[in-house]
Amino acid sequence: MDQLNCPTDMIVDQQTHSIIVADWKNRRVIQWLNQKQQILIENIHCYSLTMDKNDFLYVSDEKKNEVRRWKMGEYNNDGIIVAGGNGKGDQIDQLSFPGFIFVDEDQSVYISDRDNHRVMKWRKDAREGIVVAGGNGQGANLNQLFFLEGVIVDDLGQIYVADLGNHRIMRWCEGKNEGEIVVGGNGEGNQSNQLNSPTGLSFDDEGNLYVANFRNHRIEKFEIIL
Repeated sequence: MDQLNCPTDMIVDQQTHSIIVADWKNRRVIQWLNQKQQILIENIHCYSLTMDKNDFLYVSDEKKNEVRRWKMGEYNNDGIIVAGGNGKGDQIDQLSFPGFIFVDEDQSVYISDRDNHRVMKWRKDAREGIVVAGGNGQGANLNQLFFLEGVIVDDLGQIYVADLGNHRIMRWCEGKNEGEIVVGGNGEGNQSNQLNSPTGLSFDDEGNLYVANFRNHRIEKFEIIL
């Protein structure tokens, strides 16, 4: 239990000062605290994790094509489906190979719906989602995405997407038909204005954007103009 196999995501539980890891190939969510490990959730094809302000843990399951949530510390149940769960597909109540997830202040869940090349937003207690980025097939136009990964939302509600296949970071406003390129978009490469398969995204307290530039083997920091 003290080993991992292809971990894909992690978060820090500020209350317990522990690390919670999506142990992808072992199909489990595991907690590490002071070199001690505890399996929280088993038999789940977990890819991404996040927490909300109400101490709920959210986990994307790429095989069941759904996102579930658990109350922190209460894992002796199946959790509650908060997105997907209606089989693999491209309808608005379905997901296909969901990856990274983000939860906003209203407990709306944003999902990288990777095989559908779109970001879906599921409001709390909704039975279906809405497309907030992409959803126009695989491609490189401003209204398209290509096998996206990280998704994150800023304080203004703007949605940032790691558009892995297009080697760029896109910014979308909900309700708009197109996004805009904020980083990259100059082809695959290792120059200062290029990305190579970006994956994870994060903001700091000053609004700077950090990008895991996967195939360039580096983390980059960008000052974003709002």
